[in-house]
Amino acid sequence: MNKTKADTSSQQTHQVENQGVLDFSFEHSPAQALGQEQVSAPKKLPAPVKRPALLPLRHVDRDFFLADLFDYALKDDGASMEAPIFTLSTKTDVSTWTWESKDGNRRVEVYPSVKGRATQFDKDVLIYVVSQMTEGLNRGRDDAKNRTVRFTVHDYLVSTNKPTGGAEYQRLENALERLRGTTIKTDIRTGGQRVKEGFGIIDSWMIIERAPDDERMVAVEVTLSKWLHNAVQAHEILTIHPDYFRLRKPLERRLYELARKHCGHQTMWCIDLALLQDKAGSKGTLREFRRMVREIIEAHTLPEYRVMLDGTDKVTFYVRNSRRLAAGLHKNGQSETAHAYIRDPKRTRKR
Repeated sequence: MNKTKADTSSQQTHQVENQGVLDFSFEHSPAQALGQEQVSAPKKLPAPVKRPALLPLRHVDRDFFLADLFDYALKDDGASMEAPIFTLSTKTDVSTWTWESKDGNRRVEVYPSVKGRATQFDKDVLIYVVSQMTEGLNRGRDDAKNRTVRFTVHDYLVSTNKPTGGAEYQRLENALERLRGTTIKTDIRTGGQRVKEGFGIIDSWMIIERAPDDERMVAVEVTLSKWLHNAVQAHEILTIHPDYFRLRKPLERRLYELARKHCGHQTMWCIDLALLQDKAGSKGTLREFRRMVREIIEAHTLPEYRVMLDGTDKVTFYVRNSRRLAAGLHKNGQSETAHAYIRDPKRTRKR
């Protein structure tokens, strides 16, 4: 890029910040920020006999954060943070998802557009935008309080461990359409009043620049919904492991999210298999869900956590750090369990 073009870009950045947009489109890439050269994709190798359980690590790691809009919008109801807004299906899903509290005072419905419900992989866009916004807040940027974020598509692809080929640009546009089209409706009774409200996952998106030699997006603007933006501003977020983006299966990603939320500062979390299926949003039979969970256990792919399924259909998530696990179990008077797990962390009893 020549000097004239660089000066123009600098002026554009200044103008955008004045217009109420958090602009990361002219930031250095994560590798450049660390004073390193950009890591290129690994060279193709002969096809292996068995496909690796994790996607290849294509690019440099960075910090990521996940914000749950239900965890903020319905903050006083713990069950609401389990809402499976995003479909696990890899095909177009036009089904409606409904959740209602046991006392009947809270009800949530998720409606898809004609493009289908937002998918678990579409959530990568939100994680990236939320992470950019959180980074801006941590750096004290005033424009980080805005709901609109501008970023380059290349940085998004690199940061979320995706290839940088032309097909990924179209996938991003499709994801933005599903995120914009998916509608969430809340029905809350409180203090003698009943309040209904509807909102989207994102309010809008816009392509603001295209490559001069083709129609690929260069930079985009995404405006978060009010609820999601408020969650970020209130720091209702969780850090997630970069290897999240290396997980191949939507269910793997969903199980990691649930483990991350529930384990928190704890060392383990137990849940009935049928309830886990409901929280994950899996629509198959319990038998099929059991089979998929066992495959994930055997693959041993979840970052930070291991999973065990026993003969009574109880699923237990453990932290991978053996010292932290042993300390936590000893603290709770479960010394025998601690020693048994450390001896065989991947064990699972089949029915």
